[in-house]
Order: sequence, then C-alpha cells, then structure tokens
Amino acid sequence: MLVMTESLANSPSKLIISNGFGCSNNQDCKFKCFLYVNSRNLKQNLPHEITARAVIRTRSVKFRKFVNFRVMVANIEPHGLVCEQKVDSCVEGFDDDGGERERRRLRLSRNCNLGGDLECGRVVSEKMSLGSRRGENKVFHLEGRDEEVMVSRGGKNKVFSLEGRDEDMMVSRGGENKVFYLEERDEKVLSKRILSLTRSNRKTSALVLFRSMEMSGLRPNLHACNSLLACFARNNMLDGMLRVFEFMKKNKIGSGHSCSLMLKALAEHCGSDAALQAFLEWEGESEMNQHFDSVLYNTMISIFAKENDWAQMKKIWESMKENGIIGTEVTYRVLVCTFVRCCRYENAIDAYSELLQNELEPDIDTMQAIIGACAKEEKWDMALSVFHSMLKCGLKPNLVACNALINLLGKAGKVKEAYKVYKRIRSLGHVPDSYTWKALLSAFYRANQYTAALQLFDGIQKDLNFQPSSYLYNTSLMCCQRLGYWEKALQYLWKMEEAGITVSTESYNIVISVCESAKKPKVALEIYEHMALKKCRPDTFTHLSLIRSCIWGDLWDEVHNILDESTPNVSLYNAAIHGMCLRRKFDSAKELYIKMRDLGLVPDGKTRALMLQYMRRGT
Repeated sequence: MLVMTESLANSPSKLIISNGFGCSNNQDCKFKCFLYVNSRNLKQNLPHEITARAVIRTRSVKFRKFVNFRVMVANIEPHGLVCEQKVDSCVEGFDDDGGERERRRLRLSRNCNLGGDLECGRVVSEKMSLGSRRGENKVFHLEGRDEEVMVSRGGKNKVFSLEGRDEDMMVSRGGENKVFYLEERDEKVLSKRILSLTRSNRKTSALVLFRSMEMSGLRPNLHACNSLLACFARNNMLDGMLRVFEFMKKNKIGSGHSCSLMLKALAEHCGSDAALQAFLEWEGESEMNQHFDSVLYNTMISIFAKENDWAQMKKIWESMKENGIIGTEVTYRVLVCTFVRCCRYENAIDAYSELLQNELEPDIDTMQAIIGACAKEEKWDMALSVFHSMLKCGLKPNLVACNALINLLGKAGKVKEAYKVYKRIRSLGHVPDSYTWKALLSAFYRANQYTAALQLFDGIQKDLNFQPSSYLYNTSLMCCQRLGYWEKALQYLWKMEEAGITVSTESYNIVISVCESAKKPKVALEIYEHMALKKCRPDTFTHLSLIRSCIWGDLWDEVHNILDESTPNVSLYNAAIHGMCLRRKFDSAKELYIKMRDLGLVPDGKTRALMLQYMRRGT
C-alpha cells in the first residue's frame, strides 16, 4: 500500500496515518514518525511493508515494518502523554540512495513518557480503528482548519470539525483525560472557545480544551476559569472543579466568585463541614485571604442557613465584621430570615439594626421577617415603624405580617393603630382571614371595648364566604358575658350548632355564666340539660356556675341535685355553704357542712369561719 503525502507540503502542520503508521512535519521541517497499528488488520503475521514518501529537505525516507503490532491508545496522566498498551516494535529506515542501513528500535511501554515527542500527536479513541483497511480516506479537523489527520482507508474523504456539534465524537468514554495539539496559541482566543463550550454546557469538550492549554503552558483567563467552574458545578463534576481551582491557585488568577463556586460545590457533595474546613484554610492563607469579599461570606452564610445552623452562621457573620467586610442586602436578608426561622429574634433585630446603620435598603422579605421578630419580642413601636416604611417605599406587606402587627398592637392596648392596620389590609389587596379577625377581636376584648367587638363579629357573620371559628364565637360569648347579653349569647350558641361547629364545654360554661350574671337560673338549667343531650360532659366550672345561679334563684332542691349528681368536690360544697349562709339558710348550710365532713372533704377557712359564727349565734 502506498500513501501519497503531498498534503505535508501544502499545510504548515499535518499528521498522516497510513495503516497505523504516522508521519508528520511542522513549520521547522522536522520529520517525526509514530505507530498506531491494529494487529487484526495484518494477515498471518507476514512481513508488511509501509511506504511513505514526503519531500523533507530534498530527502525521501522509506520505512519497513517487520513485526506485528497491537493497537496503541494514548492516554493522559499527570506526567504527560503515555501509552496504555505494552508493545514492542522494530522499524527500519532506508534512504533512497541505497546507503548504509540505519536501524532504529522504538520501544513503547506503559510507563514511557511520549509527551516530548508528540508535538503534533493526536489522541485516538479506542473505538476508532486506525489499522490497514480497504477503504476510504477520512480527514478529521481537530483544532483549526490548517490541521488535519488523514487515515488511509480508500477513496472517499470525510471531515469532522471539533468546532461544530461533532466535537464530542472525538471524545470517547473517559475523554476528559485526553488532550489535543493546539496550533492556536492566543490565550484570549482559546479562552473565548472555553466560554462558548461552557455556555452551551459541553462540559467534556471544555475540560479537554482546558487540559490541552494546561499541557501547552497556556493559561485561560479568569472569566474562562470561572465559567468552567460554573459549568462543572451544574453537571456535578467536583473532580473537574478541583483541578481547575488548583490551576487557578497555582497561577494566582482566583477571585471571590471562584471561591464561592468551590464552597457551594463542596457543601453540596461533601457537606457543610468540608466547606467550612476549606473556608478556614483559605482564611489563613495570605494569597487566598485577599479574595475574601462579601460575596464569599454570603456564600458561607447561605450554606449554614440552608441547614438552619444559626450558631455557625453567627460565627461567620462575626468573622466578617472582624475582617472589616461590610455586608450587603443579601447578607442581612439571609441573616434576619434565618434567625427568625430559628426563633433567634434578638439576633434578627440586631442584624436589622446593623443593616440600617450601614445605610442599606432592606427588601420586603427582610422587613416582613423583622415584623414577626418584633411581634415575638413585643416591640410594637419598631414593628409599626417598619410597617410604615414599607408603605412609603411602595412595598406591600403580606397578610401574615399584617396579622402579626395587629395582634402585637392589640396586646399593647393600641386598638386604634391595630384597627388602622386592619383597614389597610383590603387596600393592599389582601382578604382578612381567621387570624385577622382573631387578632382584632382579641384587641377589642383586651381594651374592654366589648360593644365594638360584637359589632365587628356581626359584620364577620354577614360575609357568606367566611365561616367563623369556635375561637371567634367564644370571644364574642365572653363579650356577651361582660355585657350581660344572655339572649345574644344564646343566639351565638345555637348558630354554632347549626353551623356544625363542635360546641365545647368551655362554650357552654360561658353561656351558663352569662345566664348567672343576668340572674336567669332556669335558662342556665336548660342549657345544662341540653349539654346532657349533646353528650357534652360538664366540668367543675359548669357545676359551680349552676350552683351559684340556683342559690340566687332560691332553687335549693336543684342545688342538692347537682351536688348529688356530681363527683364529691370540696369547691362545690364550699360554694354551696357560702351561698346558703349569705342567703341566711343556716340550717341547710349546717346539714351540708356535716355531709361534707362525712365525705372526708376538708372545708376551707372561710367555710369554717361561717359555721363557727353560726354556732355561736345558735348558742
């Protein structure tokens, strides 16, 4: 087989592979030969002759191969380009003038370093057959349009460009460990190629180009390296990130953004402890410490914020202040929101105060979170100030923040301010919910504005899209109790039952207490009987209210019935004896006192004093 190599003279740098034997020249007219031979393509181990002719300094060179070769695939290791397969070969060279034979022996082993000889070498995939076949000539355009690889296979020519979508065809499994010869030596041009590859998420090709630049002594710029880190981070390639980052440290082209990308990757793959260890190591290195900026600290704070590790996050924050780094809006937003989420309200308020001292503008999330923190710490003035600041800035507080502020103002007795916030809710586009009504009704009740609370509750009932909760009903019942509105209390009780709300013993107790205040003992007894029908079990407060109500209504038989039906309780007997003495029913009180002592119940001091006073009068 004879391969004509006129292309060697037509291009400044080419490599020709014919039947597994490679010949190349470069601009210095240096001639080099390489063997890529597949033994399956040689028949019966017969001597096989490869003849290549090229005009190199007016000399023709002819080579003859006598030994059968196995396929050789080059691979990259930390020390350069080495051969994977252990192969021995013998090549004899002749000149065309028939001079003395010059014998050259080329020994290739697994550990031999070929990096110095393969100036125009190419990485060949295991899946590519480079042996002698009948066929076609294929041209692979690897780096630039001036650089080609010709494989002797016959008559047709095909071209694969690494600049297009077919680039990954040249990178087989494990392709990130391979390199290409770079004819282009401009670092800016190569850096732009890396940016293009990473932006299109062609991670393997980008890594191969980076390694090729590294092996060629070229250095990508900072932008290209950061783009590589970001691309590898998206594809979970931690090893590639570590290699690029070490290269950046070695060449002193790092930045705070580079360190942030590495810390995020370490935290994701190895945990926050690994990220913290790397952070502390870099903090102690003078060359790395100069890259520490607010972005890097924000990264560490965010890592621990995701794990709700507020203690470690606080340490990073303090270290940031010690190093004279001023935080950004992102810093304080993460700090405030995380402290509030972890119930560290004092720390959240401190972070917010520092934000204002640094003359930074808080965002809506920070302000809403600090309103919640102030609500827990009962700092209504600060919360109200933040709320007004949000309105001035055109921000719309969410319904949760509004509810928290109403509840806080109600507890502080600031009913007018609470009602103003309530009026703002609808103008902000929110619809009041049960928490809104609960906070506002409680505010009116604490301020002893019972009539206003009932008016508000009546307005709530008119809203057909809202069903009041049992808490709202109970608050309204307590307002009726304070005002003595027993009829209105009964209406609320029946509405609760009609609405399907489970009426608790507490609700019945409130209504019975209202009847006691209104001196309606018979109505109270009817409610008590209704409780029995509803299978609602009365408690001590139910019986106490009934006994007091019946005493003031002179229903003495009902008093004894209640005492007999209920479990013996010293509080019930004390209340009955007190009422009988006040109503001057001393004989009945004496009988009840004796019964009480027979049951083993110990009367309180007031009961004993009343009975002693009665006995003295009797004597």
